Amino acid sequence: MVDSAIIWKFAKPILIFIVALTIYLIIKNLLQKYLIHRVKTKKMRHNITVFTNLLTYVFITIAAMFIMFSFTGNIFSIGLTAGLLTAALGWALQRPITGIAGWIMVLVAKPFEIGDRIIIGGVHGDVVNITLTHIYLKEFGGTIGGEETSGRIIMVPNSLLFEQNVINYTFQDEFILDEVALTITYESNVEKAREVCIKAAKKILEKIKEKEYEKYTKPYVRMNFQPSGVDIRLRYYTPASDRLEIHSKITEEILKSIHQEKSLEIAYPHQELILRKKK
Repeated sequence: MVDSAIIWKFAKPILIFIVALTIYLIIKNLLQKYLIHRVKTKKMRHNITVFTNLLTYVFITIAAMFIMFSFTGNIFSIGLTAGLLTAALGWALQRPITGIAGWIMVLVAKPFEIGDRIIIGGVHGDVVNITLTHIYLKEFGGTIGGEETSGRIIMVPNSLLFEQNVINYTFQDEFILDEVALTITYESNVEKAREVCIKAAKKILEKIKEKEYEKYTKPYVRMNFQPSGVDIRLRYYTPASDRLEIHSKITEEILKSIHQEKSLEIAYPHQELILRKKK
């Protein structure tokens, strides 16, 4: 029969680890929620989440070394065991290790942070968490057209960062260039069309109060010829997360104004049949 003292020798460090890990996770989650609710910037939220995740990995590593020391009783055995385990895992888990390298790259190079809107390969989303193995994205698009959030969370392996292009909408700040395009007939008043578009954009965009937005160019118009009329392209800077909503509101405002102007007519593909009476 197995001696109870031997069983307790092996069970004790594991029980201590489980209790310590439970207490640590409870404290970490409470502290993380407390801090995140009180920060004001995206960068601070990113730093808090990444730092608490890093503390978790350090805690688990130290705890694992404690358990091995409890079993072996000396540091040399820990080093030998860790070396052999690392070699075995390195061969069997090449992909996850590449993912860890990707996680380190995100921490050091910071190609994106929590809260950024990014595209990795063909996956679109807002970064909500960065862990040792995966990036969690709140998807936009996907189930619908455009860039509104779909409600789905996509887990992207960190290893893909070394294989796919990463597009960051908000690397510099929260604003990107967008446009509303329409085509008016050659008989329309082009200057009036320009005025209508600029006025509509200013009306909608004046609600943006961020100080960083002041450095951007005001709404402007670009034009080019088309077979059926003149293309009017209204361009403006907008918060990346609100792009579709602002685009829709500006389009609606322009359409209302055009319907009230007799000198403006939207061009669209159509045919006219002209009947002539015989003499």
